[in-house]
Amino acid sequence: MLLITLAIGLDLLIGDPRSLPHPVVFIGRIISFLEKRWNHGSSTQRKRRGFLLTATVVMSVWGISWAALVLLAAIHPWLGIAAELWLLASTLAIKGLADAGRAVAAPLMQGDLPGARRALSMIVGRDTAELDEAEITRGTVETVAENTVDGITAPLFFAVVGGAPLALAYKATNTLDSMVGYRNERYKDFGFASAKLDDIANWLPARLTALCLWIGGVILATMGNRPLRWRGALRATCHEAPRHPSPNAGWPETMVARLLGVQLGGVNTYQGVISRRATLGEPFEPLGVAHIGATISLMHMGWLLFTGLMGVIWVLLT
Repeated sequence: MLLITLAIGLDLLIGDPRSLPHPVVFIGRIISFLEKRWNHGSSTQRKRRGFLLTATVVMSVWGISWAALVLLAAIHPWLGIAAELWLLASTLAIKGLADAGRAVAAPLMQGDLPGARRALSMIVGRDTAELDEAEITRGTVETVAENTVDGITAPLFFAVVGGAPLALAYKATNTLDSMVGYRNERYKDFGFASAKLDDIANWLPARLTALCLWIGGVILATMGNRPLRWRGALRATCHEAPRHPSPNAGWPETMVARLLGVQLGGVNTYQGVISRRATLGEPFEPLGVAHIGATISLMHMGWLLFTGLMGVIWVLLT
């Protein structure tokens, strides 16, 4: 647990420097290489090869990282510790997620809608060219809320359970889902296994994250730092989260929407194609740039409380 805490500190300090190699980049290249060679044939063949892709990538990432850490520790214990610290930090995106939210908020606060749209386009897949302040804010809030799980709490959960190798195996699962886990003609069969494994991996972390976000909202509201609507938010989230097309993303998104008193979801456009999603939360106030900062604050409270919860579980299990 001490190493995980140090990894959090390292991520907060330096994030993901572009000058250093990142394991997820290599994982993505492996997935791309195999997808080009295996994603063909009949529906049944694609689905079978998709299962093979998922098993190959996840198990290889776990096995290679485990073997590398054992080898480095055998050379010198401190070398193994340093390598695991770096690998753990590479699975986290606390600084990167906060910086991405602020990168949208900064031009938005200055009334620079084109600049805010460009910044948003770096972190979402939807079309951003015609979005107004409310829609830019919605896209940013949804992204920060959803990725609190993918980029922070779920990696922490698997790091506590199985160290850096399991945390990296989770990142491989998440990367598989982001690359082939789509329901379009090309990936609906080939990416089926990847999408399902990602749903399973995120099931518990997503719900625990929503709980931690709610507790964080209670704390921030009690301290007087934020006018958050925490009363009834937990019950409403349990009721509304299943409306989201993802079985997990709806939990942090709904909780953030309820705490802020805004409405998320609705109409998105992807390469000109309109996609309608269920709305989450209630529009007690219109979405504005201030909600981005509030979401980042909730994100920080959420992962802090989640880390504390994982620490308690770790102590009980050891």
